[in-house]
Formats: sequence, C-alpha cells, structure tokens
Amino acid sequence: MDEVKKIWMDGKLVDWADAKVHILTHTLHYGLGVFEGIRCYKTAKGPAIFRLEDHVDRLFHSALITEIEIPYSREEIIGAIKETIKANGLEECYIRPIAYLGYGKMGLSPVGVPTNVAIAVWSWGAYLGAEGLENGIRVKISSFTRHHPNISMTKAKVCGNYANSIMAKVEALRNGYDEAILLDAWGNVAEGSGENIFIARRGVLKTPPLTSILEGITRDSIVALANHLKIPLVEVFFSRDELYSADEAFLCGTAAELTPIREVDGRKIGPGRPGPITKKLQDRFFKVVKGEDNHFSRWLHPVQ
Repeated sequence: MDEVKKIWMDGKLVDWADAKVHILTHTLHYGLGVFEGIRCYKTAKGPAIFRLEDHVDRLFHSALITEIEIPYSREEIIGAIKETIKANGLEECYIRPIAYLGYGKMGLSPVGVPTNVAIAVWSWGAYLGAEGLENGIRVKISSFTRHHPNISMTKAKVCGNYANSIMAKVEALRNGYDEAILLDAWGNVAEGSGENIFIARRGVLKTPPLTSILEGITRDSIVALANHLKIPLVEVFFSRDELYSADEAFLCGTAAELTPIREVDGRKIGPGRPGPITKKLQDRFFKVVKGEDNHFSRWLHPVQ
C-alpha cells in the first residue's frame, strides 16, 4: 500500500502515520462497523468518483440496518471524501469510508459507545491483477458458505461479515487459485469473497438474485449496461454445475471492477478465455468510468 499524506478522521485531516485508534476500540473486538469501497478515476475532465452518491447511500443504509448512528450527514460525508482526495493530490484512487464504534466501553452492548468516522484514500490498481483483467482468473468453490440473510444482515456492508470472506479467500489462495466462489445456504452460487458473479449461457446473462448477496453497485451498473446493450439478462439462482458448464463467467465489484473467470475448480469456462459478452461489457464499463461514455456520465461525480 502506497502511503499518502492525509486521512480524514472525525472532521479533521490528520497525517497518515497519525491515523490511530485505541486498542479497546469496540469495533476492533466485536466487528460491528460499516464501510464502503469506492473508486475515483482519472478522466479528461479531471478526477471523478464512480457512483459516489449511491455508495454513500449504501453506507447509511448499512448503518441503519445495524443501528449505528453516523454523526454526519450524507452531504458532509460526500464533501469529506472529495476533500480527502484533493488533500492528497490524487487523480485516481480507492476510497475507504468507515463508521466504527470507538473507545469507551467493552462488552457486547454498544449502547453509549461513540461512533467514529474515517475516510482513507490510496492508489490501488487491478485488485485481481492486470493479467486477470486481460485473460481471466482461476476460481475455487469454497468450503465456506455465504451468510444466511437472517444471520448477519447480508444487505449491510458490515466489517465483521468479512471474516467469512477472508477464510474463503485464504483457502482459495492456498489451493493455488486467485479467488473463491461461495455458495449460499441453499447450495446455489452466491458471490465471490468480495464480488458479485455473472455467467453467460447460450447468449443470456445470469446473475443471482439479491436474496443472500450484497447489493453491489458495480453489479447494478453491469445490469444497466447489459440492458443498454440489449444483452438478455435474468436474475436467477443457479447451481455450481451450471457455473461449470457456462460459456462465460465474470466477477464484478468496486475493487475487482469487471474481471473474467477462465476456470472454476480446474474446469475451463468456455474456451478458457474471456468471451464476447464479457469483453463487450468490460470494454463499455471502462469507457464509462474513464468518462468516455456520455450516456452514463451521470454516474461520475467530479472531485473539483
């Protein structure tokens, strides 16, 4: 990770090295905190943040679900994100806002614990590798199951939920794969460790419904792009063997952007390289985020 100059913490820009919390910070021990992952892209008109308002709305929805009271308005958080990017002079970056329960009380009840908010930005290239973006990645069906929706509130981007994702990711890496795919509590394909998943079969895109997965903003963008490009798409449950027999498959998310899948559990997907639907969507997606597509320019929020 490349250090930058400043991190925003509770209304103030502090030096990167001084952005610290107490060891008894409540979220550190119990995992109840909410966060977002957002990207800012370099465009011909200057740096622009992709779907900023939607990401900030999801942060507040996550807080509502988990009963965390964020002590700032949506407008203040949006302003703070832009302020942090400008303070660090970045043209492109990853953005991590987090609302966490701070220092003041231990025990499971967070009542009376203050809520702190921080925003960090840093340069972050292709999450699953530039080669993966170009040629696709190898993934493994995880032995870990995606959360049941009534166990951990799967529509909220909760810090503690990601322990499940970490174990799945590490398992995949230890077995020589690039990423994990988790099944839901009913045995259907759910999502990656930090990404949504799409497959293509016989010219039709399929993606799991939102029952037990995070409501991905990049996922929503891909659905809109597919509709615009008149690519047939359905939201439907599908099994791991249907994934094995897909013509194409890809993962999408803020960090992963749109990364093709070339192999699942040692089985080639299609010819073992990104297919035409995947490449068409990937090309259009990167044109949009770089400000080269006027039809979806509303998704870009200028930093200046």
